[in-house]
Amino acid sequence: METAAYIRDMATRARSAAAELAKMTTDEKNAALLAIADALEAHRGEIAAANAADVARAKENGISPSMLDRLTLTPARFDAMVAGVRHVASLPDPVGETIWTRERPSGIKIRKVRVPFGVIAVVFESRPNVFVDTAALCLKTGNAVILRGGKEAIESNKALAAAVHSAMKGDTIQLVEILDHAAVTELVRAVGLVDVAIPRGGERLIRAMCEAALVPVLKHYKGVCHIYVDDRADLAMALAILDNAKTQRPGVCNAAECLLVHEKLAPVFMPMVEAWAKDKGVTLHENEAGTEYLSLDINVAKVADYRAAIDFINKNSSHHSECIVTNDERRAAEFLRDVDSAAVYHNVSTRFTDGGEFGMGAEIGISTDKLHARGPMGLEELTTYKYTITGDGVVRK
Repeated sequence: METAAYIRDMATRARSAAAELAKMTTDEKNAALLAIADALEAHRGEIAAANAADVARAKENGISPSMLDRLTLTPARFDAMVAGVRHVASLPDPVGETIWTRERPSGIKIRKVRVPFGVIAVVFESRPNVFVDTAALCLKTGNAVILRGGKEAIESNKALAAAVHSAMKGDTIQLVEILDHAAVTELVRAVGLVDVAIPRGGERLIRAMCEAALVPVLKHYKGVCHIYVDDRADLAMALAILDNAKTQRPGVCNAAECLLVHEKLAPVFMPMVEAWAKDKGVTLHENEAGTEYLSLDINVAKVADYRAAIDFINKNSSHHSECIVTNDERRAAEFLRDVDSAAVYHNVSTRFTDGGEFGMGAEIGISTDKLHARGPMGLEELTTYKYTITGDGVVRK
């Protein structure tokens, strides 16, 4: 079957599945999620073997360290993935929630209520846990989902899909096994069948999807996150936050890519930073504002004060996550108010921009858009709404 027909058939079946899924009760969806978690554990060996094959092939092909890290499904990450499915089952179901109600003088009663999107297409690269996280969130919110992973993780994704399908039959959760880019193009142009597309990957993938798309796309292009250390900061705290934000997992979108230091503080703090960088294997750069390294590299710049830091960030960031380290509450409040990013922190590592850390359960992605969803996207962000209006023979005068 040619690619266009393959995707159209898959999307058509997903549309039918979504109509049935929307009728499921919360208890039925939660039972399905718990069954999926059990099935993943039962198929742990097969999934681990498939992932090992992907990792071995990726090493032979010279994949970058950051991509290899994302591809590797360690035992701890597998456990966290399964726990995430169970956690989603424990969360409140947003579908059917009343956002507000109004009674109008005309006699009509209006209710704004959360409903599923319908069919969501998710295109991701080398992180196989995205398959499970996405499936769980979409199932809980009553959305059918079509997932297309990268070639690096194809065996892992097939094994995960087999485990999920052993617990939940039908077309609610589907994996695209065609790896050419035409499949992605067809997905994002399936108007009337796919309601929303969500890319999970690098800037090249995201821009390609947005350029081809005829359906709405929720995305962030990259994660250029900043740490600003004020001259009223606790320096030990600042170094600890910097270390966590840069070195815990340097290949992820919420890792720090730029350090800003108050110029009055630089003579004292920069020697500490240089010693830290030498100890941790971090390379310091200058004059590379706006660069996303996804590695043990970081841009460093001096700024006149916290207002200059705010201006620098708003000019050069990707509007993802930014932090101010200071003991001055007024400066912190202005920073939180004036920095135009999805997540803004005071004395907290940027690594917390994550659906799990925000209490959302597994996230489907992080958005730097301003329409519909911004920041980590959990259950509520996977719903839209409609108005239901009731009355007793009311007509407009």
